[in-house]
Amino acid sequence: MRIAMPLADGKLCAHFGHCQQFALLDVDEKTRKVTRKQMLTPPPHEPGLLPRWLHEQGADTIIAGGMGQHAQRLFSENGIKVTVGAAAETPERLVEDYLAGTLQAGANLCDH
Repeated sequence: MRIAMPLADGKLCAHFGHCQQFALLDVDEKTRKVTRKQMLTPPPHEPGLLPRWLHEQGADTIIAGGMGQHAQRLFSENGIKVTVGAAAETPERLVEDYLAGTLQAGANLCDH
């Protein structure tokens, strides 16, 4: 499992398409432990680019604060599961909560 998250200042970014970095965390599904963390600078923002780019990076899950409906649809078309409405926490904390089934996904913080 490879989980991607948009970050700003080391925590989850509220607006998916305008983040500073992406954290990509590889997770062993049997042990539920992070085996690798990679930080990547995304390409310049263009509509529809990030779903394709993250698919190319091997992401199969996205945790986001907010994401537009069109982007969510594009991720789904690329076989990537999306969770929106997560709080501005560190990637490690969010993955820990996600794997434990306790990730609090609230309102989508993006309105387009």
